[in-house]
This record gives sequence, C-alpha cells and structure tokens, in this order.
Amino acid sequence: MSELPELLAANKRYAAGFSRGALPMPPARQVAVLTCMDARLDPAKFLGLEEGDAHVVRNAGGRASDDALRSLVISYKLLGTREFIVVHHTDCGMLTFTSDQLQEMLRKDLGADASGIDFLTFSDLDESVLEDVNTIRSSPLVPKDISVTGSVYDVRSGSLRQVG
Repeated sequence: MSELPELLAANKRYAAGFSRGALPMPPARQVAVLTCMDARLDPAKFLGLEEGDAHVVRNAGGRASDDALRSLVISYKLLGTREFIVVHHTDCGMLTFTSDQLQEMLRKDLGADASGIDFLTFSDLDESVLEDVNTIRSSPLVPKDISVTGSVYDVRSGSLRQVG
C-alpha cells in the first residue's frame, strides 16, 4: 500500500500552519551540508538548523559525487554559501556491499548493465569522509577560501565526531 495518502494529509496539516514563505533563497547561515540519505539522519535536528539556515544535499553515503559537487557549487556561487560540511555516519549501508556486487545483482535480477556506474561504496568510514572532503577541496570549481570539513554522525548516540 502506498504511503502517499498519509504523506499528503501530513502536508495539508503542515501547510495550514506554514508561516515561513518569505524566507530568502540564500541559506541564512551560509552553510551547505552533504550527508547520507539514510532515514535515521535528520541533519536539521542533529545540527540545530531551522528552515532557511542551510542547504542540505543528500545521496547514498553522503558522497561527493559529480551531482553533489554540482549542488555545492551552485550553493556557494549563486547563493552565498561559505562553508561545506560533509557528514557520513556509523552503520551505513554503503559499507555492506561493493559496486561490483550491486552491478552483478542488477545484471542478474534485471538483465541491466550497470558496469559503467561507480556506486561510490566504501569500506572505511573515516577514509570515505576524508576522500570526500579532499574531492571537494581539490575541485577547480571550489575556491580555496570555502571551509570544507568532515564528520561522522553516530546513529546510536546522535553525536558528531570530526574527522581530519
């Protein structure tokens, strides 16, 4: 059964009391967060953010993929962001498989060739954070005066630990 009717009803209740329609487009705190799409993560809550405070870019693993970098560049260049924060997390599903394994599953189940897709899996959490921070910092599209930091969010305790 679809969750859509319940989600639409929740939106109707939300919209009935909505009062933040006049927020400016640029994030008030001039920060963009790159984090995982994992449903256990609520970056607004664990970073103390309100609507309008920050851009939040989410994908599987919170990886600095080409598309994530595209969003970060738009965030700083057109909307004034001056800081990027990469947040990966403990117990991440991306630690449980490799790109080769997923490519094989897709071939077997769907007959689809995903051999050209790097799913950006990783086996070391801290190393993946450092890799993504370095990918962003070394991009010729990101100026050197943009702060780029990395952290790991602990899904059991709710705490952040800086990496690097």
